[in-house]
This record gives sequence, structure tokens and C-alpha cells, in this order.
Amino acid sequence: MYVTHGSNVGLVRSNNEDSYICLEPYAFAVADGMGGHAAGEVASKLLIEEAEQELRHKGESGCSKELLKNIIVRANNIILQKASADKRLAGMGTTASMVYVHDKKIIWAHIGDSRIYFLHDGRLVQITTDHSLVDMWVKNGTITAEEALHHPQKNILTRAVGVDQSIEVDTGEFSAESGDMLLLSTDGLTNMVADEDINKILLDKNIKAKADCLINKAVENGGIDNVTAIVVEF
Repeated sequence: MYVTHGSNVGLVRSNNEDSYICLEPYAFAVADGMGGHAAGEVASKLLIEEAEQELRHKGESGCSKELLKNIIVRANNIILQKASADKRLAGMGTTASMVYVHDKKIIWAHIGDSRIYFLHDGRLVQITTDHSLVDMWVKNGTITAEEALHHPQKNILTRAVGVDQSIEVDTGEFSAESGDMLLLSTDGLTNMVADEDINKILLDKNIKAKADCLINKAVENGGIDNVTAIVVEF
């Protein structure tokens, strides 16, 4: 397994509200915070701290979809409690996308519009669903996928961690083979770099630091948001 990862504040924002962890070779997660100056940064950090504490303790002994889901649910409660105790943090929240790898079995959990991609046989597939208003509109036929790309309400989420007492977390699992890749990223990457360009970069054998290359591409294309990427090559 070969892992590259990184995060960049971008060209517009003054602080980085993204957080992530790489517990090689078994656990990886990204979180994109929201909710006013510094508050989003707090929310994503709380989520990642909870994930790191639980997954580092778990180690490589095994995991389950239920465990990953419970990590996100606990983080949801922690963020709500922090926001309740400090009015400056009111309204903060975060996305969460995490994977656990064991014997090439990949278990994942997700909420929000950060993404998990899987590259197999040279083809990139988005594993997660964006929990956003425009994605819902695309699914019910209100707007087209092309219209969604630049819609003014593109960043409005229908699900996030730390917003509601009760949350619904997507989970799943699949298997990887030698030559496959995983990509975890925040929307600062996927809003600035098309899937076909992401696919090309991942397949380019001359690019060793694939995460850095993806992040740099997003910044070159405008860098209007924080950008975080983790690439896992099997």
C-alpha cells in the first residue's frame, strides 16, 4: 500500500476548516467544517479527534460499519454539546467521510458532501452520495447534473454532523484488488477538478505524489475553498 495525503487552505479563505487523519495502513478520514469564522475548523477537528481516538485504539484488529457509524454519532453529540456551551460556536457542523481497510476489504461511513472514490480497472466511481440540496434536485429531476455544477445553492447540505440531534449515516463495504485506488476528498477538490481529470491524474504512473497533484490542480483552477485529499494505492 502507498498513501499520499495533504491539505491546502486555497486562495480565498483565511483559515483551513478541513481536517483529516491517515492511520496507515488501515484507517483514513476527511472532514470539512462549516459555520462561521473558526467554528467550522472546531467542528471538523472534533470529528477527526473522535475518529482518531477510537480507530487508533481499535488498530488493525478489525472494524465494522456499525463502529464507523457510532464514531460519527458520538462526534455529532460532542459538537452539539460544544456549540451549546459556547455561543461563538453556534451553528457549526462538519462533513465526515471515513474508511477502514482490512485484508483489502474496505468499510466506509459518510455524511455530507465530502467524497470517497474508488478506482478499479482504470475507472473512477464515486462511492458516496452527496447529501446536498442540488444533488437531491438532480435526483428528482428539478435540475440537470450540468446545472448543479455551478448552482448558487451548491454548498447547502441536507445532512451534516453537529447540526441535528438525530443523524442518518451512510455506510457500506466492498473489496479492493492490487492496482486499485481509494480517494477521500473534501469538496474543495471536487468542485474545482472534474472527475475525468481526477481519473487521469490517478492513472498517471509518472505522478508519485498524487494527493499533492490533485490539490495543486484545484488551487490552479481557482482554489476557492480549502482542499484536502488522501490517495490510497493498493
